[in-house]
Amino acid sequence: MAPIISMTAQELLRWHLDAGVDETIADKPVNRLRPAGDKGLKLTSEPSAGQPEPAVPKGLAEAPVAPIAPETPAPLPPASQSLPASLPKPQAHASLEGAGTGEVMTAVHLAQAAETVDDLRRALENFDGCALKKTATNLVFLDGDRQARIMFIGEGPGAEEDRQGLPFVGPSGKLLDKMLASVDLDRTKVLISNTVFWRPPGNRTPTSQETAVCMPFVERLIELVDPKILVALGGPAAKLLLAQSAGVGRLRGKWFPYSTPGLSCPIEATAMYHPAYLLRSPGQKRDTWKDWLAIKHKLDSM
Repeated sequence: MAPIISMTAQELLRWHLDAGVDETIADKPVNRLRPAGDKGLKLTSEPSAGQPEPAVPKGLAEAPVAPIAPETPAPLPPASQSLPASLPKPQAHASLEGAGTGEVMTAVHLAQAAETVDDLRRALENFDGCALKKTATNLVFLDGDRQARIMFIGEGPGAEEDRQGLPFVGPSGKLLDKMLASVDLDRTKVLISNTVFWRPPGNRTPTSQETAVCMPFVERLIELVDPKILVALGGPAAKLLLAQSAGVGRLRGKWFPYSTPGLSCPIEATAMYHPAYLLRSPGQKRDTWKDWLAIKHKLDSM
């Protein structure tokens, strides 16, 4: 069991943002329309014996029945306690119940204690708070220049990356190498990593718990490298790094400031289609080429 370590308010808030929490809700549902002291609502009358019951729409036939409002009008809640306009998205708030708060706290402190990239790698090798480590073959940390001016962050390792212990070495990695070469870049001039450092079984999408315990290490890696440009490859990486809910199709071509307490100044960050997506959707390569030209132009101007 991970040791219980206290977190500062800033660290706790940052962890919640990384895990996708952008609303505060209670542990249990509260009926704010219920009069004070009322412990439950009962039917005020039974339907007449000969009176036909109203028809229920087909889509609501099996829906949970809401409690019937009391006869006396209940006071409306104050404006400050108004109900949310929409329900939270399941993916954005997925399973914080098992998010392993203790493991996240441990990850935060281990990551912040790392003074070099090698220290960070050793911390990851000794960290057992991510369940993916139990099923993976190798830690997949990074590849490229640790002092690079441009850094690429993908979602997670695949089968070939798990075997070699390096990010982006499978089919999508080969395409990434070709795209780098098209703008006079290669792995000796960039740094490549992922939002999780172990392969999810079956190449499934990492859970919110798995990304939450890895994000402190990702953030610390970005702080230690301190690149001029940060590029999120694919939707999951873009949502975590750019704190944006829109898809890559709307984020690409735009620039966002990326900042953490450990950075001296914000980093220019953007999003691109993941190479694996381009292999499935080659029609998007034209737009991706425009993105590469824009990134190269910005890099040359710095």
